[in-house]
This record gives sequence, structure tokens and C-alpha cells, in this order.
Amino acid sequence: MERLCSVLLLAILAVTGVVSLPQSGADDSLIRQVVTGEVSTTLGAEAQFEIFKTTFGKSYGDEDEHDRRFKIFKANLRRARKHQLLDPSAEHGITKFFDMTPAEFHRTYLGLNKGAAKNLKRVLKSASEAPLLASDDLPEDFDWRDHGAVTEVKDQGSCGSCWSFSTAGALEGANFLTNGKLVSLSEQQLVDCDHECDEDNTCDAGCNGGLMTTAFQYLKKSGGLQSEADYPYTGKDGTCKFNNNKIVASVNNFTVVSTNEDQIAANLVKHGPLAIGINAAFMQTYIGGVSCPYICLKNYLDHGVLLVGYGASGYSQIRFKNKPYWIIKNSWGENWGENGYYKICRGHNACGVDNMVSTVTALTTS
Repeated sequence: MERLCSVLLLAILAVTGVVSLPQSGADDSLIRQVVTGEVSTTLGAEAQFEIFKTTFGKSYGDEDEHDRRFKIFKANLRRARKHQLLDPSAEHGITKFFDMTPAEFHRTYLGLNKGAAKNLKRVLKSASEAPLLASDDLPEDFDWRDHGAVTEVKDQGSCGSCWSFSTAGALEGANFLTNGKLVSLSEQQLVDCDHECDEDNTCDAGCNGGLMTTAFQYLKKSGGLQSEADYPYTGKDGTCKFNNNKIVASVNNFTVVSTNEDQIAANLVKHGPLAIGINAAFMQTYIGGVSCPYICLKNYLDHGVLLVGYGASGYSQIRFKNKPYWIIKNSWGENWGENGYYKICRGHNACGVDNMVSTVTALTTS
């Protein structure tokens, strides 16, 4: 207990600024702490920035822009160090988003409708609540990737369309369970054609954000989704080109799951991958491991993702047991996280992972 209190105190002091973290004059020592992989840990900030640009194909229009991005890069190194202190069971460091400020990153990649964070209870009331399921005999670990219900990791690009990937991914799994076929579905159809609104007239808006629950409502009205092959992703808002003669997956029903984690797990096992919202505050710097931040707002959800499984990792000295986690499919490509996936601890509603969970069932197709 004394150890846990000390760790929590350190985390709180780091966030409030009472404990000072390395500033620009100590960037080199900071880099040695956060750099990962085969890259030499003795390299300085400029050398690391050069490797970053080469690895992720970064280029900038002029010297001023280059210098500005380098300054942001160094600030994100300091931020990664903070995240490592606050989230020690995960690994934080240099990612492809390291030349973006947190505000730029949020604006570009986190497209869960802003109303979701402010009106979570209202959002959850917009759909029927899932009935309670038996949870006594759940497997100790489960992963829909092992059962063929999850398509490849996709990349939303510089478009706040995460909500459409979460929606399409859930229907991909449901369609697989109902019809026995795994078909990659069109997120672009949702981006271009879904303008469904909730009771407060907050509407799905393509690259400017949306919600999975209103997207499911749109799919029930429109008839369903076309395949990715027939309606490919562009990463931009476009004119709706929906052809109802080419629908390959349709929504039968969708419900909101309670915040009880046994019920979330039961619905996951029975109904397939689940569309969820999460607070992505620690994801810009995430490299791997089980993320379990000491401090992460549970009611500020800004990113739509897909819950595909759960498991447990090595022994936690703080919790005196194995670390249970959820397995989340993200939409930032395979060169982020653990080959495109994110693990977040289970049992604590970390970053609000339990607060917005919806399940969908598919219609049988001929």
C-alpha cells in the first residue's frame, strides 16, 4: 500500500508540475530514456529527429517549418517521459505523430463527436440497453482475431473518421458471425453519406467527427454498407455515391452495453467485436505494452475504436496479480502501437473504456 501511495503521489506531482521533468536543456538525457528499439540510445535530439523523418517519410516546406516541427518533436519527447511516469506498465516513446502538437493531433485524428464527452448519458440513452448475459463461464482470454472475425488494420489518415472505422469494424464482425463471411466494409460510405443526427441535433459529419450509435441508426435506415472494394476509402469528405444494390452487410439491431466489465466481456464473446469510445490522451506516445494510466479522465471520450478481445499479461507488483487487459483495434495503420493494436488495462475503467460500448447484430443475407 505504501508503494502504491508513493507512485500515485509521484504521478499527481508530475501532472501538477510540482515535480519538474527535463526541459529543453536536458533533451538528450530524456531521449535516452524514451527511445526504443534498435536505435542507439546515445543519439541526441537532432539525430533522433533525422531518424524520425526518414522512418516516417516526413518532409517540411521550408526551414522555418522544419525548425518548428523539431521544437514540437522535442516537446513531445518530454511529454512521452511524463506519460511513461504516469503509465509505467506501457511503453511510451517516439511515434509517427511526434511532430504534431497535442491540439493538432486531437483535431486531426480524434473524431468522436465532441458532444459525446459532454452529454455521455444522453448518448447512451439514444439506443436500447443490451439485455444481461450470463458471465459465469467466460473464457480466461478471448480474441476475435483468432476466430476470423477481424479484418486487417486500416488507416484513417488525416481525417477525423475514427467513428466510421469503429462502426464498420463492429458490423464486419457481426456480419461474419451471422453469414460466415469476413468482408471489409466501406468507412468512406459513412464519411460521405451518413449525416444522421441525435436528439440534440448533433450530426455525423465525416472527417469532422461522428458517433457509432448514430452511424448504426443511419445504417438501419439506408439498408447497410457496401464493401471496401466497391466504395474505397479516400480519407476525405466527398459526395455520397451509395448504391443500395451493392449492400453486403446490414444492421439487424444495435444496443448499448452496461459499464459492467463482465457484461462487456460477455457481449464481446457472444456478439463479436464491440464499438467503443475512449479517452486517447496517452495514445499519441504509445508504443506497446498494457496501458493503465494513474490519471486519465473517464468521461472525456474523444476516439472511436474497436474492442476485439481480452487477456492478461505478466505479474504486476503493484496489484499483486497478473494484469488483465482489453485488446483494441485502432485505425492509425500497422506502424502505430502493437502492429496497429492497443492494450489497455481491464478492471478499472481506464480512460473511460467501459463508458461507451455498443454491440450490433447483422441481418442474414442470401
